[in-house]
Amino acid sequence: MLQMLRTMVGKPKSYSLYPGTVPVIIVIVVFFSYGFLSHFLGSPGPSETRMIYTQPKVLTPARSDVLILTPWLAPIVWEGTFNIDILNEQFRLRNTTIGLTVFAIKKYVVFLKLFLQTAEQHFMVGHRVNYYVFTDRPADVPQVPLGAGRRLAVLTVRNYTRWQDVSMHRMEMISRFSEQRFQHEVDYLVCADVDMKFRDHVGVEILSELFGTLHPGFYRRNREAFTYERRPQSQAFIPMDEGDFYYMGAFFGGSVMEVYHLTKSCHEAMVVDQGNGIEAVWHDESHLNKYLLYHKPTKVLSPEYMWDQQLLGWPSVMKKLRFVAVPKNHQAIRN
Repeated sequence: MLQMLRTMVGKPKSYSLYPGTVPVIIVIVVFFSYGFLSHFLGSPGPSETRMIYTQPKVLTPARSDVLILTPWLAPIVWEGTFNIDILNEQFRLRNTTIGLTVFAIKKYVVFLKLFLQTAEQHFMVGHRVNYYVFTDRPADVPQVPLGAGRRLAVLTVRNYTRWQDVSMHRMEMISRFSEQRFQHEVDYLVCADVDMKFRDHVGVEILSELFGTLHPGFYRRNREAFTYERRPQSQAFIPMDEGDFYYMGAFFGGSVMEVYHLTKSCHEAMVVDQGNGIEAVWHDESHLNKYLLYHKPTKVLSPEYMWDQQLLGWPSVMKKLRFVAVPKNHQAIRN
């Protein structure tokens, strides 16, 4: 039987390698071995860097004095709840561009220089930023030096006699430009009031599909005390037994399309109210709160991101004051 097998198989063949083949094979083996080991050992690739930081502890909460997670599992952002180095690296890998919209209508243009100067110091430092300035006075937009990867676009819009109308038409303008322009230029939109200044770091920790900011005057209050629109005739109506938080209209945002849906919905609701001869108690902010009640934000910003130190002081729960109101005479500015 063995002899038969030898006969069938025949004499074993011998192969020889051509000169120079061996070094090539060695290089190939080393190359693929490196890739295999890099994948499993976690060595950084060409676009990655090693990250050294303190390991998070499952049984040690980041903050025990404040709520850091909503019932729908959206994080509430406070100082001490995030590692900005980790987040910066993640958004850097995505090549993220952030748009910041601001309305400087009529006398409010006087706040624009400080707003932009402090944004250059504290807002999304190290990332690409497009400032979108809506104004009826393009000639009065100040020249502020911008860092690398940051640019400013002036968008001319009409003004309105009443400041309430200026505020409400903001939703219309943001929704229109989100559809026509912003979605082609940026990944996220942050919508802010101009009569503010950046006082400390405001970075990619705020970015999410949809975020709102807790109102500094209501973050300690029960829902019954919220100044929601309580008249059923308004599209912004919220019953007394509903509501999570009261959100500030001066700082919100998210992905371009989520901001588009939010602002479009609020604008359409205000048009319906106008047709019915009613105006929500806090105008666009009332409609914003109605929207965020039924379209839960995926991230909530603590009052660190919207504060008035002149009115509220600096309580110990606020480890940082990041975006703060500029002292002003409201009556003089609005008229």
